[in-house]
Amino acid sequence: MACFLTSSIGKKFIQSISGAFLIIFLLLHGTINFFSVIDSFTGKFGAVAADDTLFSTGDGLFKLGCDFMSTGFISIMVPVLALGFAIHILYGIWLETENYIKRGGIKRYAVASKAKNDSWSAKNMAILGILILGLLAFHLTHFWAKMQLPEMFGIGNYEDNPYTLLMATFSKWWLVALYIVWFVVLFLHLEHGFWSMFQTIGWNNKKWQIRLKVIGIIVSAVIVLLFVSTAINAYIQANFIL
Repeated sequence: MACFLTSSIGKKFIQSISGAFLIIFLLLHGTINFFSVIDSFTGKFGAVAADDTLFSTGDGLFKLGCDFMSTGFISIMVPVLALGFAIHILYGIWLETENYIKRGGIKRYAVASKAKNDSWSAKNMAILGILILGLLAFHLTHFWAKMQLPEMFGIGNYEDNPYTLLMATFSKWWLVALYIVWFVVLFLHLEHGFWSMFQTIGWNNKKWQIRLKVIGIIVSAVIVLLFVSTAINAYIQANFIL
């Protein structure tokens, strides 16, 4: 087992599995965020019941989704998610370092690259990952640090109204623009990572590679559109409606 985990195939396999786990989380997270957009059309944006119970009938759909993220099962999954992120990042750095050395390091310009036809995303996954990680830390200070962190560990002031956090974060146009740039970077990272993940587990024939690239673009676009629409809608709600 130890040999497999440290082998090139083993590291790529773990990177793929942890990446698949994170894609599922992003789909769930993006869907719950998109509930706030649906609330805008149903008149429930900002609807939060006066009580502190989970899944109150007076709550909007987005608040109900946030309540789901506060349930015991999801709370247990938080450290698992954090571990998944850590594994994905560490193995990504490990693989990128090995690839860098194999390509000749700082002298790689003199080495013929078998990946010369790879996409820009494929050649810059490490850079994209670093940008995503940096802005993720920024993102956590806006939401997780004001909801899950106080709730789970009693640190900081708990905010029970997720709509307030949405509008406070996205009320400024430059913050919306910064997040959209982040989402574009996320798209580029996911779009390559998706089909590469399946290639690692053996779906690498030409027919499936083309299909998986298309599916990867669709899945990545859906995830990014869920988040982008949430940010833009919150900006509109904060500045022009509420």
